[in-house]
Amino acid sequence: MRTGMVKRSARRPIMRLTALLHAAGWSVNHKRVERIWRREGLKVPQRQPKRGRLWLNDGSCIRLRPEYPGHVWAYDFVEERTHDGRKFRILTIIDEASRECLALVVSR
Repeated sequence: MRTGMVKRSARRPIMRLTALLHAAGWSVNHKRVERIWRREGLKVPQRQPKRGRLWLNDGSCIRLRPEYPGHVWAYDFVEERTHDGRKFRILTIIDEASRECLALVVSR
């Protein structure tokens, strides 16, 4: 295997080299390329861990557990009508740990 086939700046050189070998007509998988890569004395880059997401595929969120007061705040908009039918909105902000109301902002 020739080491000059893949640029040094490649983000995933083993996958790129595997694709180049497939395009050249070789039938190899990425595990074999990785073994040969190591045997040639080249460093195999570590796979980057998946980043944790705060939401799931269905659009719902993962709730953070508050560790101390002021760590996690939650907000919500509440919309109501006055006795004469006019709408107004309230922005509520609470601290999840202490359950204390931090702000109530009322607006039309």
